[in-house]
Amino acid sequence: MAETGKRRISILGSTGSIGVNTLDVVNQLGGREAFEIVAITGNSNIALLADQAKACGAKLAVTADDRQYAALKDALAGSGIEVAAGREALIEAGARPSDWVMAAIVGTAGLAPTLAAAKRGADIALANKECLVSAGELFVKAVAEGGGRLIPVDSEHSAIFQSLEDDQHHAVERIVLTASGGPFRTWTREQMAGVTADIARAHPNWSMGLKISIGSASMFNKALEMIEAKHLFDLRPDQIEVIVHPQSVIHSMVGYADGSVLAQLGCPDMRTAIGYALTYPNRTKLDVERLDFAKLARLDFEAPDEVRFPALRLARTALERGGVQGAVMNAAEEIAFHAFCAGRIGFLNMADIAEQVMDEMVGFGAAMTMDDVFAADAEARRRAGDIIAQREMAA
Repeated sequence: MAETGKRRISILGSTGSIGVNTLDVVNQLGGREAFEIVAITGNSNIALLADQAKACGAKLAVTADDRQYAALKDALAGSGIEVAAGREALIEAGARPSDWVMAAIVGTAGLAPTLAAAKRGADIALANKECLVSAGELFVKAVAEGGGRLIPVDSEHSAIFQSLEDDQHHAVERIVLTASGGPFRTWTREQMAGVTADIARAHPNWSMGLKISIGSASMFNKALEMIEAKHLFDLRPDQIEVIVHPQSVIHSMVGYADGSVLAQLGCPDMRTAIGYALTYPNRTKLDVERLDFAKLARLDFEAPDEVRFPALRLARTALERGGVQGAVMNAAEEIAFHAFCAGRIGFLNMADIAEQVMDEMVGFGAAMTMDDVFAADAEARRRAGDIIAQREMAA
């Protein structure tokens, strides 16, 4: 807590959809009167990053792109806001003293700065999947040793977090992650084979960034969430289920040994989960849409199809194999995602490439240190890139 009595917070990834919604929640809960914004970070949207920094009174603004340093410096000239750029600057932003950190940088790039925040004992509001998918036990251990709390922000994991009864972990039988099914829920593999990134990014319920939207369409997001859930809630792989729920109203559920199932419901709005993470263990009033059950009328559920959406099968494989397979799957998928967006591979090829790299690296070993994680990540990226290049040459 700052000497002024304000709560000190940092937002890693402020220009993405989670970051924008976090600043909205901060403003709803008192803005600069209640919070001191220690640091915010973004990537290439310099105009938005600069506007955010000035509006919230951030002490430090960081762009991940070294090439954008001058542009950010010019945009914040005369504001008194410190400016920095690059990977080390992101880590420094995470290391700056603050009480609560929103970890919303997409991809493995968010791991090091979030780890820096965890090690110094900040409460981590976790929206970055890769911290747990790639570094799992190591990241959880770092949070525990730092003395902070790990509070999930993904709507699914927030729902589970809210539905877990105190001191009843021994009675948890299963957790059920809900998935909207994305825009291709009813499509055949033949139909999906020809889709473009513009088509795949159109989510039916949520407003999200490109990476998360396409991850929802391929269900790779849900695959990553399965691995996250294992580490967040100390679960066995066989305790983790996925159910397709097109309305996205039930965000996830916890099943107990007595047959009870507790669910968390709400309109599809990330500000609810963000607000809960910011005020935990308390709740506060937020200006979000309320559920109207009369209008809702029905809730539908269906089993996921792991043939049309093989990412779910790959997640189970990674969970069963353990070691660095989560990091490998995530890294290979990231490379495949960028290749898909560039039109170099098809939509269905993303899973094919991830699976091939996972199989090739099945004996890569355990992650004893963060260096092991980064080494596996780098090798998986290299192999995925080689596979894509070889396919292009053969085409």
